[in-house]
Amino acid sequence: MATFGIEEEFLLVDPATGIPVPRAAGLSRALESSPAIPEAAPVGQAEFLACQLETSTAICDTLDEAGASLLEARTAIAGAADEAGIGVVVSGAAPRIANSPAEISGTERYQSMGELTGAVAGEHYVNGTHIHVAVPDRDAGITALNKLRPWLATLAALGANSPFWRGRDSSFSSWRLIHYRRWSVQGCPPEFADAADYDRRLSRLIGSDAVLDAGHIGWAARLSERYPTVEVRVGDAQLEAADSVLLAALVRGLVLTEEAAPGIHPDPELLDAGLWQAARYGLGGRLMDVQGDPSAAADQVFALVEHIRSVLEDNGDADYVTAGVQRMLTLGTGAVRQRAAYAAGGWDGLAALYGASLTSGA
Repeated sequence: MATFGIEEEFLLVDPATGIPVPRAAGLSRALESSPAIPEAAPVGQAEFLACQLETSTAICDTLDEAGASLLEARTAIAGAADEAGIGVVVSGAAPRIANSPAEISGTERYQSMGELTGAVAGEHYVNGTHIHVAVPDRDAGITALNKLRPWLATLAALGANSPFWRGRDSSFSSWRLIHYRRWSVQGCPPEFADAADYDRRLSRLIGSDAVLDAGHIGWAARLSERYPTVEVRVGDAQLEAADSVLLAALVRGLVLTEEAAPGIHPDPELLDAGLWQAARYGLGGRLMDVQGDPSAAADQVFALVEHIRSVLEDNGDADYVTAGVQRMLTLGTGAVRQRAAYAAGGWDGLAALYGASLTSGA
């Protein structure tokens, strides 16, 4: 069993209008002084935009630990935000934004990134769920990355939770994934021979004028530069803690499963097309499968679970994953649930969904 951790990003908004507000620094200070938050699970860390908060679980062995850690942080954020008169959006993209560019956080690195990326940064109102799974060394991490590549679109389809943009339905299940296509290095990572190959290619990218550093590499999965982990970044910010934990269970299962598919090396352009399909249709369309053939997204979710079932059973995660996948297929992804809430109640319906989902059980 490998340890893992989950990072979640949240958007702070005016509760009446839904427009993002640059109040993360103040809310972060309030959370730092909260006695309810253990030091092992940071809450309210600085993010790229001044309207964003990021939380991290402690290092977890089990899904129950991860769920409890996420709920603890989410509950603290909900309480602090309510006291400050701030709304919290649990979506991969802001449903509404102002006409003026976003305010970037005051750190030197983020300011430099904003200068480099210009108008792209000015509209970067997007939040993700980042999952870290421990690996024994960087070569093992490369093996894991190569195994993950054919399944990233399936994970993206499950994690699609950003249908609205600029006050209207974007027609996409994950507008966040589409926005990320405008960044300099993004999408499905290439296949690497080993850690030396990864480091060589990363060094060439960093030596260009396209990225600032390794943290600016926007691949959907990469080796973490801060931790001995593989970091999977393909999922949107999730409505509920249980949605994030489900993604983490699937990612850990893929990292620990011996092979992605025997002898399969999908063409990179097909994997990239699969990510676009996942962004557009979520679980409601087709995706490129591990052999590069289109099939129903729901069928690929079942194929993924079967592929990693032995690891899920060894970890004690099989029942949780089976129930979670069934819940997703029955109730829909976050994008489906957001659309239903908006259809029933407009912005007020969405705001109510966000508020209820933020502290829902894991």
